[in-house]
Amino acid sequence: MSIKNVIIYSLLLLSLPLFSQRILNPEDAFSMALEHNYGIKITNNSLEIAENNTSILNSGYLPTVTGNAGATYNLDNTEAQFANGESTILNGAESSRYNASVNLNYVVFDGMGRQYNYKRLKEEYFLSQLEARETIENVIIQLFTIYYNLAKTSENTLALEQTLNISKDRLLRAEYQFDYGQNTKLGVLNAQVDINNDSINLINIRQQLKNTKRDLNVVIGNQIAGDFDVKTDLKFLLDLDKDELLSKTKANNVALLQAEKNISIGEIDIKARKSQYLPTVGLIGSYGWNKNNNNAASFATTTLNTGLSGGINLAWDLFDGGSTITQVKNTKINLDNQKLQKEQLIITIERDFYNAWEDYQNKLVIFNVQQDNIITSENNFNRTQEKFKLGQATSIEFRQAQLNLRNAELSRNQAKYDAKLAELTVLQISGDLLNVEF
Repeated sequence: MSIKNVIIYSLLLLSLPLFSQRILNPEDAFSMALEHNYGIKITNNSLEIAENNTSILNSGYLPTVTGNAGATYNLDNTEAQFANGESTILNGAESSRYNASVNLNYVVFDGMGRQYNYKRLKEEYFLSQLEARETIENVIIQLFTIYYNLAKTSENTLALEQTLNISKDRLLRAEYQFDYGQNTKLGVLNAQVDINNDSINLINIRQQLKNTKRDLNVVIGNQIAGDFDVKTDLKFLLDLDKDELLSKTKANNVALLQAEKNISIGEIDIKARKSQYLPTVGLIGSYGWNKNNNNAASFATTTLNTGLSGGINLAWDLFDGGSTITQVKNTKINLDNQKLQKEQLIITIERDFYNAWEDYQNKLVIFNVQQDNIITSENNFNRTQEKFKLGQATSIEFRQAQLNLRNAELSRNQAKYDAKLAELTVLQISGDLLNVEF
């Protein structure tokens, strides 16, 4: 190898990193969204709040301890008459009192209300987990809708660039033919018009490409600073089984699981309402310190008391005007409504599953048809191009073949990513979206 070739080869190697762009694959986009998407972050914080609420510290099972302290100062004019007949008059007599105590209050029995409330908090935490999963699924659908739209736009950009290059080659050929008297000026003008149209289309789609990249960056928490590309090769999960997915839908669909959890919470609410029929038993205890500095009219100048006290109390609403009875009835009705909503939801989700499944199958067929259409359009364009070079096809016929090829490529790209998004919809309805590899 000559010195000149070595230098050229070295310069090419050094320049490669400057022109290469980051390729954001679906797996990385998925991971970034899970970690950095703001909607998911907010949902995780809400889930943490729900988990905190299930702590024993929020259950009502622990006693309450309070501390109290106080001081009082008196400046009085006093006239005192004693039992032995003596009397005294005091002006500006000072006295003071000081007290401090620690009090304990513990509910021994509250009609099982605490137990049902604790169970409800546990169920609400599980419901929050399902709501977090629903949020994540929606974010993932949003992520890949934008991701595959970006991939489609990238492929469409290449198709339009190819169309523009063909138009430029056609203009160059038309100018040569005009210079040698083999064509009229009209052929040159037509080629220039087509180049202008193709250039405008390319400018528009390049702007769309930039906008879509920004949209994707928002979903992943703005984690990519520079420019990037996405993968355009897809793999379909063609081994999906309809009956198996339908079974998963009935067992794992997040909306159905939420409905079941709401029914469980409703059943607990009925028991909690009924617990109000029962009495509440509590223990109280106190340790107190009291000091009095009395004025001269008192028998004792100073008194100091310390000691423990305790007791038990019972409270029972024998009749509360019927409010508890009304609350129990209304809670039962709400539970019936939740069960009806679940039955309605089952019907709706089954319909959505069948619609999504058939839509997925149809889009796969359309994609395969568009793949075949590409081959036909390429053959037609190549033959028309050869005839155009030989002067056996007009510029209008050549342009039409060129547009047919471009439209076939755009339609194939549209069908390709429509099929993939339809597949993701099926997986989301079946509750299997987060269990597949992207």
